[in-house]
Amino acid sequence: MGRTERLYKIQRLLAERPFVTANQFLELLEVSRATFRRDLDYLRDRLGAPINWDAEAGGYVMKTKPGTEAPQVLPGMWLNEKEIFSLLSVIQLLSNLEPDGLIGLQIKPMRERLEQLLEQGAYTASEIRRRICLIPVGRRQSSSTHFQAIGHALLQRKRLSLRHFGRMDAKVTEREVSPQRLVYYRDNWYLDAFCHLRDDVRSFSVDAIEDVHEVDKEAVSVEEKTLQKNLDATYGIFSGSSLKVAKLLFSPFRARWVAKEVWHPNQKGTMQEDGSYLLEVPYADDRELIHDILRQGREVKILEPVELRIKMREELGAMLEFFM
Repeated sequence: MGRTERLYKIQRLLAERPFVTANQFLELLEVSRATFRRDLDYLRDRLGAPINWDAEAGGYVMKTKPGTEAPQVLPGMWLNEKEIFSLLSVIQLLSNLEPDGLIGLQIKPMRERLEQLLEQGAYTASEIRRRICLIPVGRRQSSSTHFQAIGHALLQRKRLSLRHFGRMDAKVTEREVSPQRLVYYRDNWYLDAFCHLRDDVRSFSVDAIEDVHEVDKEAVSVEEKTLQKNLDATYGIFSGSSLKVAKLLFSPFRARWVAKEVWHPNQKGTMQEDGSYLLEVPYADDRELIHDILRQGREVKILEPVELRIKMREELGAMLEFFM
């Protein structure tokens, strides 16, 4: 257990109990008495934590706020990795919506509240944003007006009529859909919906929606397990029911990075004796998978399936034509 985690635990124990004995601290924190004393001194002297010894109770207590029975919150506590990433991510998501548009004005109080949460730590929100940077990659611009219409219909359980640009065939189609959920994936928004034109669930890039308006019809609801089966189980944002598994062998050099990466929630990874790394990734549509494999260059081999290797050769052959 790291020091920051111990400090949080000391605070939580004192907040949850009327008092905590020294032996209880030592047992729960799994540290020596000397380490506990150093943590306690740090909380009192550096962070100003109102922790006192109560001789009558025979343990440590935290002072309460005047006029209340709630213990004071420790000041100056640093957020952990997940907490600060979550807060900054939400703030950035909200900030990326058109700041001068209708949605931007509506979410401003929410964004300010999240920034106030950061201010409760040891550093100001502006200082954290200046020192910690989240860089979106490949983000495409979406209309805030479309986003608002989609969000309203989604929560009101109304259907949507939309005009969608299909990038694969460069055609625009008119569709009536029942929105199911909004998904933020790789810095872009997608609408998962039941398409009444195709009579099946589909995922639409919000930035590819050219026009959308709400229809005064009740939306059809799709069970979560159906959405998960058709849209979540396979690699990336592409859907499909014909599930395959790609076996990718990364060189010992590239394995230093890939072994820590998550390509898919259901992936399997095995470090080999020579330092290479075998990654097994489920997928249905190979387009996004091929793009990710191409980024690895000569540092990866496709072991299985054969059709994926053939597809990659065709892609590389087509690329070479640009350099001939």
